[in-house]
Amino acid sequence: MTNIVPLLIALFVIASLLRMDKFFYLLYLLAAVYALGQLWTKRAMRQLRTERRLVNRAFPGETIQVELRVRNQGWLPVPWVEMHDSLPVEMASPPFYRRVLSLAPHAEHRFQYTLTCRQRGYYLIGPMIWRTGDLLGMTPVLSSQQPPETIIVYPRVLPLSHLGLPTHSPLALLPAPIPLFEDPSRVIGVRRYERGDSPRRIHWRATARTGELLVKRYQPAIARDTVICLDLHRDDYAMQRTYVASELAIVTAASLAHHIIVQERLGAGLFTQAYDPLQDDVVAFSLPPRHERGQLMEILEVLARAQLYDAAQAGDTPSFDEYVRRASVSFPWGSTILLVTGRDVPALYDTLVFLRRRGFPVVLLLVMPPPETKHASAAQEIGVRIFRIWREEDVEAL
Repeated sequence: MTNIVPLLIALFVIASLLRMDKFFYLLYLLAAVYALGQLWTKRAMRQLRTERRLVNRAFPGETIQVELRVRNQGWLPVPWVEMHDSLPVEMASPPFYRRVLSLAPHAEHRFQYTLTCRQRGYYLIGPMIWRTGDLLGMTPVLSSQQPPETIIVYPRVLPLSHLGLPTHSPLALLPAPIPLFEDPSRVIGVRRYERGDSPRRIHWRATARTGELLVKRYQPAIARDTVICLDLHRDDYAMQRTYVASELAIVTAASLAHHIIVQERLGAGLFTQAYDPLQDDVVAFSLPPRHERGQLMEILEVLARAQLYDAAQAGDTPSFDEYVRRASVSFPWGSTILLVTGRDVPALYDTLVFLRRRGFPVVLLLVMPPPETKHASAAQEIGVRIFRIWREEDVEAL
């Protein structure tokens, strides 16, 4: 019974016509219960507090423990509360979590459920809806909800023991004849302190041993950067294995960025065009090369939510070849360009020539099976090294 008002009106009409006291007593009783239930339910809804706690970052294969808390902050007991939390089908089956409970004054209940991260992506948990009403069901049920939260599942990161890119690639610190840049990790000696030297350069052990303020001398070097250009246009991957090939391309980009930033301790950036579920549109992601761990997390977050886009979604979005040419204007001087794509066409070869003429060392990573094509051979002739990737073992063997 969700609305007792029509019954109260009917009882009032019957009591007025028949002039019988028992109908008036029943009318007064039901009206009092209805009014009390209304006040009780509204009060209970105001004093309910819910909370969802979880770690919203994970890698595929990991599990996330979600804790729900509901607390009655008032002095009135809550006869019943129904909690319903919506879950993504990729992480839970069934795609919801539901509980019904009652709460004593100032009581608190906690519940836990587990989400399984099966594949990378950007997911929404919630909204969490809770409902309550009176014990007899005479008053309308009141409901409220807590906003949804996001969970980002990063792409897989494969270990690369050694990145076998060309020796002329800027994946190393190269000596510089002019000391414009210095490598703080390579100390080649000490010298006397001069006005204007940073306190961070002071060599405290040598200063204590000699009694003279000395500073460190670093080897002049230039740390070159790496730019990863990822192609996520649906038509650029084999139709039979579009999903598998594109996911392998994303895993390749994530593994390269992790190795360069964590193992090589050098700068890496990511440039790609992809469908972004946050903006519901095709977006150009531009992350210039940096070597901080925070840069790696930004790259992984972009790769986690980046999705393939097709011609219908592209609109005025340039092709991958044209996008790389335009973006190359902002690439740091001397950067190595890693092109990760699933196609081998003449337009790609023209882009390789364009980048080589601008002085960029280029590496092409083709996510496609052998055999090699004539365009791949032409790319090697202009000094572009090619890696073919069709399995995860091929990524680990880079």
